[in-house]
Amino acid sequence: MFSRIFTIVLLMSLHFVGFSQKSTLIGKVTDNSKQELFGANVLLKGTVRGVQTNTNGEFIIKGLSAGDYTVMVSIIGLKTKEINVNLLENETKTIDFQLDDETYTLKDVQIVASRGVRGNEHLAEVDGYSINATKKNEVIKLDNINANLAMNNSRQIFSRTPGITVWENDGSGIQLGVASRGLSPNRSWEFNVRMNGYDITPDPMGYPEAYYTPPMEVVDRIEIVRGASSLQYGPQFGGLMNFVLRKPDISTRVTVESQNTVGSNGLFSTFNYIGGTEGRLSYTAYYQKRFGNGWRENSYYNTDHAHAELSYAITNKFKLGAEVTYMTYESQQAGGLTDAQFAANARQSVRSRNWFSTPWLVPSLSAEYIFSEKTKVSWKTFGVIAERSSVGNVSAITNVDILTSNRQVDRDYYNNFGSELRFITDYKFLGNTNTVASGLRYYNGNIDRQQQGKGSTSKEIDFSVEGQYPRDLAFNNINKAAFVENIFRFSKKFLITAGARVESISSTMEGRLSLTNGQPNNLTPATRERNFLLFGGGAEYHITPQSEFYSNISQAYRPVLISDLTPPATTDVIDENLQDARGYNFDFGYRGKVANYLNFDVDYFFVNYNNRIGTITQTNAANQRYQFRTNLGRSVSQGFEGYVEFDPISAFFKKSKIGYVSMFASVAFIDATYRNFKTTSIVNGQIVEGNLSGKSVENAPRKINRFGVTYNKKGFSITWQMSDIGKAYADASNTETANAAATTGVIPAYTVQDLSASFKFLKHYNLKTGINNLTDERYFTRRAGGYPGPGILPADGRTFYLSAGIKF
Repeated sequence: MFSRIFTIVLLMSLHFVGFSQKSTLIGKVTDNSKQELFGANVLLKGTVRGVQTNTNGEFIIKGLSAGDYTVMVSIIGLKTKEINVNLLENETKTIDFQLDDETYTLKDVQIVASRGVRGNEHLAEVDGYSINATKKNEVIKLDNINANLAMNNSRQIFSRTPGITVWENDGSGIQLGVASRGLSPNRSWEFNVRMNGYDITPDPMGYPEAYYTPPMEVVDRIEIVRGASSLQYGPQFGGLMNFVLRKPDISTRVTVESQNTVGSNGLFSTFNYIGGTEGRLSYTAYYQKRFGNGWRENSYYNTDHAHAELSYAITNKFKLGAEVTYMTYESQQAGGLTDAQFAANARQSVRSRNWFSTPWLVPSLSAEYIFSEKTKVSWKTFGVIAERSSVGNVSAITNVDILTSNRQVDRDYYNNFGSELRFITDYKFLGNTNTVASGLRYYNGNIDRQQQGKGSTSKEIDFSVEGQYPRDLAFNNINKAAFVENIFRFSKKFLITAGARVESISSTMEGRLSLTNGQPNNLTPATRERNFLLFGGGAEYHITPQSEFYSNISQAYRPVLISDLTPPATTDVIDENLQDARGYNFDFGYRGKVANYLNFDVDYFFVNYNNRIGTITQTNAANQRYQFRTNLGRSVSQGFEGYVEFDPISAFFKKSKIGYVSMFASVAFIDATYRNFKTTSIVNGQIVEGNLSGKSVENAPRKINRFGVTYNKKGFSITWQMSDIGKAYADASNTETANAAATTGVIPAYTVQDLSASFKFLKHYNLKTGINNLTDERYFTRRAGGYPGPGILPADGRTFYLSAGIKF
């Protein structure tokens, strides 16, 4: 339906445009020394039209209606210039720009120049349709870092983002497991994970695990807004993580790029891209193929990613877009290890028949209308049509996998649809310009879950089953939301933000829980309705044009998930009054920069997490024990995060013929503890109640420190990085001595180093290389209680990669 509407509107618009005489604007952009500027942004203010200059500093904007325009040209490090232009019908007008040097402030997106610091950026106070003022946020610009992008190496990608925990158990680079501030990194489920502004998880309100991660070779930047993003994007405690893909090249008609990588353990990756702009039409497409054997035994992977995007400016104020992403892969899961097995040989695997696959299709349509320079509206509609399929032996790692036994098959099917409408405008109040952003959201998530199927005895990937799945459940989540947030500017230095979000969630569960002698044990169909109102606010004070204090407090909540509503056994009981977890995020920090040689951001945070869900043992009227899942208590995460990056050569010598050095430190101290959390245990046949008060939250190291040095000269850049991560516990009881199955116990502290380099030459070519885990450390970041374990999941030892690329 939507595709038909889009096609009809597009054809009508092309027909309409074809009957009018259109004008063209061409020109060149240079600096004070008459040097042509590549990549300068040339925008027509108050419209959707814009291009970038090519390698000769030239630009062309076609298909313009006659009239008056304000042309704005900008590039980082130089002063933005505006010129008013009047175009006659069918006129081609030439206009050149010369940009002057200028420093810039935090009101703009902080982007590093070719020399000086090369670290993370911050989002502008207002960026697109979002208000980011007063919020702790980071922008990871992939072009600014040396990293193994072919393998999505998270340790390197998030190196300059303080407080980020990374689970390093997936050497294939297929899935991402990150968290911040003591939250769980399990498939990044505490973040609201998006791509280009729309959801890519199975169901943010019911099953938020991130099974899809876009290839980092096509990602332009990663936007992270901590928990204060809850008002505008969703209530998750972790906040927003948005992967922004490279947009169609607006500097040329056609740009073609190919990047090919080889490396350890049979790694081969090929990434191929095409994009460009012709008049009102912009397009892009990429394809990535990656396969290898993995660092451990039984860890083969074979992935395919494809993406296509098309946008068309129907008028100067109205633009339509469409994009579609598809991923499919086969991944052999090496499984977990006991502590003894890990110590003897971390590369070994005792599970040779475990496989995993998640074909993922994400279509999207969008529209944008610019009413004026101050007011605009956007609409996005999107879907997730996907699967999660696993086959293997999921019993404790101490149980031998008999190669002639049947494996277990579990499958999920996702058919989801969502739509968001956003509006933003500036308005005058008491002589100052204020900004209000608002939006509406609708999401309908459908999950069909089939589990515990009797699979084949094969060693290969095979999801066929004998007979019926014992467990066959259907879940539906309908989420409706509305938000409004406002910036009140009291002066050039001081502003506050205030906003609210209302959420409505309707969850339905039905189906079969198990089969006993062929007889179904059906769940009683259940529907849960919840409505929430969240508030948040913040303040920001500019000490200098390039530094500011910021603070924000915003409510958050974690909806009851599908896993919370599904008992693992027929005797288990779910609290019919089970409540969503609720709490808030608080930040207070100071951030800024000094010229182009120093960036910094230091803050204190506090995350209050109420009504955490857990399981306790109880006794029924027949004196039989059962597991009762309910809200058990509260945890608090608080601490300090700091990021600083410094270029001494730019600071003391301004310019250098021998290159520049950038040094960074990203440090975090995190105290994540339970304040009140009830537990039970069985002692001498009796139920004994306890409390986790004072215990560390599982998977939450107290220190997360990363340090690095980058040297760059012209097209050459090399980076050394060290990660120094503290110990953590795999279970909430803080068990020191691991159990036999290795699912509980300490996750030891570790230090790991990486070395990466890149060289760009002759404008069109590049070479990249690196060694990950330089000293070949043996460590792990996760003890898994279930798939893809159970047991210790070792991180990769030393690996290398070599990549060659061309772009023209």
